[in-house]
Amino acid sequence: MRIEHLALQVEDPAAMADWLGKHLGMKVRRAGDPPISVRFIVDDAGQTMLELYRNVKASVPDYRQTHPLHLHLAFASTDIEGDCARLVAAGATVVDEPFSTPDGDRLVMLRDPWGLPLQLVKRAKPML
Repeated sequence: MRIEHLALQVEDPAAMADWLGKHLGMKVRRAGDPPISVRFIVDDAGQTMLELYRNVKASVPDYRQTHPLHLHLAFASTDIEGDCARLVAAGATVVDEPFSTPDGDRLVMLRDPWGLPLQLVKRAKPML
């Protein structure tokens, strides 16, 4: 089996999907409006899907208080510093400055405008 999608309960699925589309190349595959607002978005390769939804039956997690080691959404980058600067200019905030791992990977941890932890990663040896 393969994973079809990962779902996140968020405050404003439409706004978050728009931001992820404009700044990280995600595209909306399916959208729905209240009572359950939803956006299914895919990466620019069409290989990974994320569901952003708002269902009033449950609270929205406080992503600003969620430690990035507990949850983060990672994007492959070819230019960590450049992409980091571009996302910060678009409203993201830096959690941890760019750094290199012992394996030679380059990483940076950010938060999107809603507080969701985002990681940019440039792998020394691609994993996928």
